[in-house]
Amino acid sequence: MKKISVLGSTGSIGVNTLDVAERNPNQFKIIALAGGNNIEVLADQINRFQPKLVSVLDSKNIDPLKKAIKGTSPEILSGEEGAIAVASVQEVDMVVSAIVGGAGLAPTFAAIQNGKDIALANKETLVIAGEIVLKAAKGKCEIIPVDSEHSAILQALNGESQKRVKKIILTASGGPFRTHTLDQMEEITVSQALKHPNWAMGPKITIDSATMMNKGLEYIEAKWLFGLDTPVEIVVHPQSIIHSMVEFTDTSIMAQLGLPDMRVPIAYALSYPDRLEADLPSLDFTKLARMDFEAPDFEKFPCLKLAFRALETGQTMPAILNAANEIAVQGFLDERIAFKEIPEIIKSTMDNHECQPLNDIKDVLEADRWAREEATKLLAVPH
Repeated sequence: MKKISVLGSTGSIGVNTLDVAERNPNQFKIIALAGGNNIEVLADQINRFQPKLVSVLDSKNIDPLKKAIKGTSPEILSGEEGAIAVASVQEVDMVVSAIVGGAGLAPTFAAIQNGKDIALANKETLVIAGEIVLKAAKGKCEIIPVDSEHSAILQALNGESQKRVKKIILTASGGPFRTHTLDQMEEITVSQALKHPNWAMGPKITIDSATMMNKGLEYIEAKWLFGLDTPVEIVVHPQSIIHSMVEFTDTSIMAQLGLPDMRVPIAYALSYPDRLEADLPSLDFTKLARMDFEAPDFEKFPCLKLAFRALETGQTMPAILNAANEIAVQGFLDERIAFKEIPEIIKSTMDNHECQPLNDIKDVLEADRWAREEATKLLAVPH
């Protein structure tokens, strides 16, 4: 039985992870949970799975959480230290890294340092600190991607040699504004941006999908996971049936298909290299009317180019890109800026940054801190 800690248990990936664990009680045991501030959901998870250790984001929620728990309360910690403790429990075999954003780096890195296999949903860990993270993990633990796209690539590469790979084809839904004109992009509201056509995700990732920054971050993550020298092409596929593809040197293309349900790549990561039986809906090809493909529109979605630029520049620039994006997205969600200003704030933050080499995690965290301060200042400047 695999013993698991879940970082970000109250988010969409965390909730789906626990659903997979609950469907396979003989395969997985939940040892520790790190949730956010949704006390009702976290209390329910504690009551169902009886973890030994729990962490909440804010210490003020510890007492309300204790009151909501039925029976004996586990040890409850808070903040980043609590999440790091959840990631470092000695008996745990695998840590599901599903905290959203740069906040997931420190606990994920702690899990790696403690030799835990990582089911990685927090793409920012590799985006902002890829070289450092992979160096720390080498020979110590496995990093298995949870994102549906990277899971698809991993499955397509199963049994294949890296030298046979011609390119990776990363698919993108295109988000809710794929068919919008540039004029229509001027009037996008928060409620419109939060309506993803295919996937149910948290607000930050949903906005990232709407700007296509999510695909930019996944592009960077794919480079670190599957080789910086491996060509990666982004193709818009609105139906989200093909989750990604790999083309080999003989021009054969391997694709992983399925209905858009995050429990599938989660289950694959938890059971890798095996597969679980899943009582989930199957793809019915007789009901699949069509599958469309098109090139991404870089003019409408400049965040993609910013992500390419960040990886090409290297050093601290990916951390700057990510932190500025997080600030800009929250500014949009708070209705402080317009949708079109998200990439403008990111670009200005990147333009104002002098790149530094990355020697350790402290360098990443300092770049992250600087970018958040800079982007926050830019929120108040008319664009």
